[in-house]
This record gives sequence, C-alpha cells and structure tokens, in this order.
Amino acid sequence: MSYATGVNVMLAVQEKKTVAVDLYRPLRQYIAVTYGEQEAQAVEDDLDAVRQLHLDLEKPPNAAASPSLRRDNLLSYYRALAVIEPRFPISPDRGHVHTLTFTWFDAFKPAKKAAQTSIHLEKAAVLFNLGAVHSQIALSADRADAAGLKQACNAFQTAAGAFAYLRDNAAGRATTAGGATVDLSVECAGMLEKLMLAQAQECFFEKVIGDAKPPALCSKVARQVGLYYEEAYAVLNAPPLNQHFERTWISHVQLKAAQFYAEACYRYSLDLHEKEEIAEEICRLRIGISALADAKKSARGVAQPLLDAVNKLETNMNQNLETATKENDRVYLMRIPAASSLTALPAASLVKPTSMAEVLDASKESLFSRLVPDSSTKALSRYTDMVDDIIRTQAEKLQQGSEITRVKLKEMDLPDSILALEGNFSLPLDLKEDVEVVQISGGPSGLEPELQQLKDLRRVNQELLVQTEELLKKEADEDAQFRTQFGTRWTRTQSSVLTKNLQDRLNKFAANLKQAADSDARIERAMRDNFNLMAMLDHRPIESALPSLSRPIMSLDGNEDAIVGALKQSLRQLENLGAQRAGLEDILKEMKRKDDILPKLMASTGSQEDLFKKEISKYDQICEEIAQNIEAQEQLLLQIQAQNDDFSSVFNLEDYKVAREKSYKQISAAIAKYREIKDNINEGLKFYVILQDAITNVKQQCSDFAMTRNIQCREMIEDVQRQIAGLNFPDGRAGYNHPSVGQSNLQRNASQQPDPQSAQPYPQPTYHHLPGEHPRPGYSHPYPAYATPPQVPFQAPTSQYPGYRGPYYNAPQQQPGSHPQPPYTIPSPYPPSHQGGYHRPQ
Repeated sequence: MSYATGVNVMLAVQEKKTVAVDLYRPLRQYIAVTYGEQEAQAVEDDLDAVRQLHLDLEKPPNAAASPSLRRDNLLSYYRALAVIEPRFPISPDRGHVHTLTFTWFDAFKPAKKAAQTSIHLEKAAVLFNLGAVHSQIALSADRADAAGLKQACNAFQTAAGAFAYLRDNAAGRATTAGGATVDLSVECAGMLEKLMLAQAQECFFEKVIGDAKPPALCSKVARQVGLYYEEAYAVLNAPPLNQHFERTWISHVQLKAAQFYAEACYRYSLDLHEKEEIAEEICRLRIGISALADAKKSARGVAQPLLDAVNKLETNMNQNLETATKENDRVYLMRIPAASSLTALPAASLVKPTSMAEVLDASKESLFSRLVPDSSTKALSRYTDMVDDIIRTQAEKLQQGSEITRVKLKEMDLPDSILALEGNFSLPLDLKEDVEVVQISGGPSGLEPELQQLKDLRRVNQELLVQTEELLKKEADEDAQFRTQFGTRWTRTQSSVLTKNLQDRLNKFAANLKQAADSDARIERAMRDNFNLMAMLDHRPIESALPSLSRPIMSLDGNEDAIVGALKQSLRQLENLGAQRAGLEDILKEMKRKDDILPKLMASTGSQEDLFKKEISKYDQICEEIAQNIEAQEQLLLQIQAQNDDFSSVFNLEDYKVAREKSYKQISAAIAKYREIKDNINEGLKFYVILQDAITNVKQQCSDFAMTRNIQCREMIEDVQRQIAGLNFPDGRAGYNHPSVGQSNLQRNASQQPDPQSAQPYPQPTYHHLPGEHPRPGYSHPYPAYATPPQVPFQAPTSQYPGYRGPYYNAPQQQPGSHPQPPYTIPSPYPPSHQGGYHRPQ
C-alpha cells in the first residue's frame, strides 16, 4: 500500500511478483511436435519476443523504472497472451503445454503464492498489475496542478477499468483453475474497482472545490465519493477480504467513507444556509459530525494527514453548527427536524471505469500468425458481436415489456382495488411501518399514563421544594426568636444573610417548576385537541380505520361477481406472462455463457459465414418465444383495461380512491402529531428527573446548614446564659464570644457546663438524612462559614433528537422584577458572531 499525502490522502496498489519461467522451450517444442520443425523455425522471432516480454515482467519494479513503461510492457504481454491462448493448450480445459507452470505471489500477503499450469492465472495476474500500475501513475501525479489533477483522475478511472475487466473476464477462470490467491478473487477485484472510482471521484471533488463551484454541486460530488468508499468498505469488511487485508486498509476506507459523507452534509448545509433553511442545516451538520466521531473511534493506523483533514472538517462543521444554532435561537426559531425525516443526500457520479476492451484487443497482433490465421481470431470476434447484438436486443424487449405492465397496472390501480374489495388491502409500506412503530411504543392510548407520570414527577418536585424551603424557614424562625429574646447578646449572623445563595437557588427552581407547568399544560391541550385525530392509530389492524370498497347497495343485473372474476383471471394470466419473461431472460444469459465456437472455428475448413449462420440460428427459437410473449401481453392489457372500466363503474372506484387518499393524509398527520407529543413528554420526564436531583442536593445542603446552626444555637445559649448569670471562666475571660461553627462542645471542661436542662430551654429539633446518607460523625466538620455553601450545578437534559430542545426550554423572556433565569438554562457557549460569524472554507 502506498500513500499520497497531497490535498487528500489516497492509496495505490503494489504489483504482484512472479518467478522466472521458460516460455520459449515449451512453446517451441509444442509447435515442432504439432506443426513441424519448419513452422517452429519460422516463429523463432515471435517466441523470442514472448520470452523477452516475460523477462521484463519478472524484473521487480524500482524507482528508476517509469510507470508508463511498465504499463506498456504489461499491455503488450497481455495482448501476446490473448494471441497465445487460442493457439496453445495452456489451460485445464484445453490440456497443458508440458512443464509450463506460472507462479504468482499475493500482492497484499507476499508470503502466499499460487502456481498453476493455466494461462488464466497469468492473464489475471497481468490485469491486476495493470490496474496497480495505473493506480501508481495516479498517485505520482501532482494534484495541486490542474493538469496533474486531470492525469490522476484519468489514471484512477483506467485502474478501475482494469480491475473491472479482471473481475468480469479473468478472476473467475483463474479461481476455477484452483489455487489462486485472494487478491485475484472476484471480490477483491470488485473492491479495488470501487476504491479506484472513489479516488477518481475525489479528484473531481478537489476540482470543484478549487473552482469554487456552488455548495450544492460540491455536496453531490462529495456524496458520490462517499458512496464509492462505502461500497468498497462493505466488501473489505466481509469474507474473504476482512481476514486478508491489513487493518490500516480497512480503517482508511472506513474513515474516508465517513469523511466524504460528512463533507456532503457540510457542503449541503452551506447551500441550506444561503436559502435560510436553518433547521435542516443544523440537523445535517449534526449528522455529519456524528458520522465523523463514530468513524474516528475505529480509525487505527491511518495516515496522519487523513486524520488532520478529518479533524479540520470536524472543526469547520462545529463552528458552523454553533453559528447556525445561535441564529436559530435568536432569529428563526425553527423546529429542528428529526434525522430520520430527512431525505437522502443527492449524489452525482462524474467517473466510470475506462473500457479496456480496445486497449487489450489483440486482433492486430502479428504474433504466431503462421500458426493460426488472424482471420480466425477476427472471425471469432465478429461472431461474438453478432451474439451480443441478439442478446442485447432481446433483453431490452423483455425489460420494456415488464415496465409497460407495471405502468399500466399502476394507472388502473390494480391489483390494489381488487385486494381492497376482498378486505386484503394494506397501507403503503412506509406508512404502515410508521404506524407499527407508533403502536409498538404504546400508541395514543399510552400517552395518558405517561402524561400522568409527568404530573406525578412535577408534584414530587413541588413537594420536595416546599420541604426544603420549610427547613430554611424553621431555622430562620428559631434564630429570630432567640434574637428577640436575647437582644444584643445574640451576636451571630442572621440566617437570611447566610442562606441568601440557597434561597436564590430555591427561587430559581420555583421559577423552573412554574415554566415546566406551563409546558405540561400545552401538552395536555395538544392531547385534547388532537385526541380524535390520533385515535385512529390505535386501530389493529390499522387497515380497519380505512374506508372500504364495498359492493353497490342495489344491483341492476347481479353481474358483479362475474366482472370481478373475469378481471382476476386476466391478472393471473398477466402474472404468468411476466414469469415467463424472467425465464426467457435467464435462458438467454445461459446460452451466451455456453456459446464457445472457437474449437469449431479452429477446426473448420469450410466457409466461416456458413458456420456463423448455423451457430447463430440457435437463438431463433427463443427470439420467437419472446416476440410471442410481448404480443400476448399487449392483447391482454387491452382486455384488462376494458374489464377494469366495467369494474370501476360498478363499484364506484373513483370515490373510493378519493376517500382512501384522504385517510392516508389523516394517518400521516396523526403520526406526526403523536411523535410531537411523545417527544415533548419525554423531554418533560427527563427534565423533572434531573431537576429532582438538583433540588435533592440543595435540600441536603439546607439540612446540613440547619443542623450545624442548631449546634451553634445550643452553644450560644450556654454563652448568653452564663453572661446573664455572671459566671467566671477558668481562662479569666470576662465574657464569651461564641465559638466558630466547627468548634465542639467536647472541648470544654465538663465540670463547668451548666445543667443541660437550663442550657436548652427550647426543644432540640430532630434532623433526618436522606436515604443512603450518613450523618456527619460528631458534627466535627461542618461547612466553613456557610456564607457560600457548596454549589451543585444543575445540568439541563439533552434531547435525543438533534437540535430539539422541547417546550421546557422555550419559556418567554422574563420581565424586570420577575424571577431570575432558571439555573438549568445552559449559557451559550458560542463566541460573539462577526458579520454573521458563519464559517466558510477558504
């Protein structure tokens, strides 16, 4: 594997290696035995030429060797093999030239090799190397230059053509001969074709970016790059290639697929921004960023320049996402769509495998012309063209017949109308799948319990908030009572000063709950307003909610059954004709596969035209059967049209179609409304759960505060009562300053403490701990000073749907004097915008 680290990192394939083989001696011996010594002497020059071509092939490529010269050698040798194949039996199906064995090593696992007495292995290996050399030519081109970029693109397409030709014409034969290495398998050739096409399309992407083409076009080109990489990755990640290639190959292709999918999302979002479609822009950017993040997790061993390019793209997308989100929040206020609701990104393929038939054509080669006349080889090619023309013409007729049937039946709404009459009609597949998803998740009837759960959680939060406020109020009342009783002797800081931060947070939580209650009310109204619309989604099966096609109430002649029966019989006949066409197409392909007249052509001494006429006549019968099938279908469609007109008239089909389409629209609207309400409820549930955690944390802080203040209170009571009694202290202090919050009563002399009954004139409050918590041991480590109690930030829940924040985060702006902004409103992380602040690539 070779890397190019220009604008984008690309891959090239290394050539397969071979061992020396003596072509001259076995071929000359065969000619001398089969045709005579005179003919062997006459083709000495041809034998020398073939030997030299293989000698050039045996030399390993080096830096001094020109890739274009290597390419020309491979082309010449392949054409020589094409000339040798029909003249010498170097394959299992035609016998073997004595002692002639070809050996090739695997390009990706050089320790593995294959040896066959088959020219098919030799041809397949040469085709592989031809594709590899073209990939190296592409990699060596300077893509920073317009001419170099064009050269690289063309070389990658030619490499793709070589690998496609290997897959279609040589890989199967080489594998059938037995012992071929994995790099010559059909799967590997197909994967390399897609990889080369991906890199050729990537060259076009570099061109459109360099030419500053519109973002919509850049997105289409990038999407096709990603599709080609995705196809290559799918084959690489499956047997037999997933155990054969280095992990770096697989990681490289996987990361490239994600890179260009994200690139397509990025360019598409630029076009959306220009159109002010901000909601979809945000969703596309999020999808692309997510794809990059997932791919980077498994990107092991890839080239650093590729990782740098991916990281740069990710940075650009994040910058644009930040700007778009700010603009949407401030200006557009659009609802962000769900990722699943977006259409697939459009793609535009600008590349294709180069056809190799012409450059590999050996019809003009003069090698061994004395042994087998060139006219025989040209005659075989002419016959093959005749067969191909027949196959192509007849296949087109069969495909056109099937397409005409499909279109005509759709115009007549058949067989759907028959199925509707019999009660077997079903919703369109996509709509039915959406309904099934709704029903599996509980359906509209399941929304009511979830809404009740929302109310219960709100009530729990409200009760928890009240309990927390009561803790602070009780402590403040006790402090105020003692302050009134003892006057200036009560010197500790007022509770309102110490609990200001805690009280502010509780006020914010209260505002939170009020805003959430408004959101809950909107959900309830939406439920009530749309109950009748959504109720149809609870029908099982859903088709029971659709209008039915019924028989007429009054029948004039009672021939409805006859009309329906005749129409159904005609449809069965039409279905049989379609099955017959499929069988005829298979027969055509099988006849072409088995049609090999080369042995007859080489052995024939008569007119080639007579031989062709006789051989081509094999196709006359199937061509006649195809013509009869098409004619029978035309007549049957006319008959079905007349029968369907009668059916439509008797069963009032047009009114039924109108009613059915109306039902489809109602079901679609009901699904959309259900999803909206379901998403809102889920947002509320997540909100209340996280808010409950936040209030619980603050409640614990308040409980700890009240507990420690109570310890202070008891100590100050002792202090004040001693002052009043005029007691003396061992340390000679005239008075007693109340101890710090953390000081323990155990530090005092027990003999000097007053009677506990007199020191505690007020009942000792009982403190409870939340489940799972442990009380502080001996209250020896209270929070210091309590002027700034520990803060536990509350994080708002994040929606599972990209970009959607839900009604709980869309409260109206607060007026001056109202509660401060709720703490769960996440501050904006975006820097100030500059002239829109929208990032564009340079």
